[in-house]
Amino acid sequence: MTNIDKIPRRGLLALAMVATSALAIGLAATPAHAQQDYPNKPIRLVVPFTPGGVTDTGARVVAERLGARLGQQVVVDNRPGASGNIGTQMVAAAAPDGYTLVLGFDGTLVINPHVFAKVPFDTVKDFVPVSKIGDAVLVIVTHPSVPAKTLPELIAYSKSNPGGLSYGSSGTGGTPHVAAEMLKVKTGANFIHVPYKGGGQAMTDVVGGQLPMLYTAVAGALPFIERGQVRAIAISSAQRLPSLPQVPTVGDTVPGFEASSWIGLLAPARTPQPIVERIQRELHAVVNEPAVKERLAKLGITSVGNTPAEFAQQIQADLKKYAEVVKAAGIKIE
Repeated sequence: MTNIDKIPRRGLLALAMVATSALAIGLAATPAHAQQDYPNKPIRLVVPFTPGGVTDTGARVVAERLGARLGQQVVVDNRPGASGNIGTQMVAAAAPDGYTLVLGFDGTLVINPHVFAKVPFDTVKDFVPVSKIGDAVLVIVTHPSVPAKTLPELIAYSKSNPGGLSYGSSGTGGTPHVAAEMLKVKTGANFIHVPYKGGGQAMTDVVGGQLPMLYTAVAGALPFIERGQVRAIAISSAQRLPSLPQVPTVGDTVPGFEASSWIGLLAPARTPQPIVERIQRELHAVVNEPAVKERLAKLGITSVGNTPAEFAQQIQADLKKYAEVVKAAGIKIE
């Protein structure tokens, strides 16, 4: 007879219960301990577009300071393609441990689901909103060789060309694309869309003269406007920008027209709430630092830094709003 055979049945049951309880406590303590130690390694921030556009610019403005506050480097990782769907899907499939985040863009998260026949992620189910970084103003710019210098002249010029006037955007279904299509519907302009994988490459082609016009975020366009490499025609916010006081709004020509974009941080669904809250607290502090706020403002981005609940509420509202806009504009990708 072995030693275990000598233990009464009641004793064996008691030992089994103790062992099971210890195991359960150990398993429960492991994720809690990981949350307390967070972060203990670099964090990857996936930007689903090429360098130079508003998403990339916004990411790099906050990544350094966010990393400093978290005590770990926040590494920007550009993963462009499919109007932001590729990089965004990567994060949807990543481990929900707080070490992989995505720079969310309204074009990708609330417009693409209505534009593409199939999107490889579910905006609501696959992500947990952390915080909105800010709202970005859009601007229409042209190469200096384009004879039109005002929006009415640009619209008339596009109509006078049988082939229309080509314009670039950061991708099909993105906010700039939707804004331009809304403008076409309201004015009858003959604008022809040329989608890019990001605003940076599109701007390079405008500066080089390969593309006559671009609808993009002020964030990526401002340096080129200031150097005279492109001409700013109009901005699509309700009011003129302090950084571009001489540039009229689209609403000055088309009353009531307004279109803006937003960027923010999201994590994979099921990321522990304490980690989400920690990132949100630090991001809120970062976007409200005077130096960061000033830099974002010069780029045409108004700092926000709201709560996860507030960000989630806007995402839900925008999903509904853009469903109607996209349907009216007839934008669809199979």
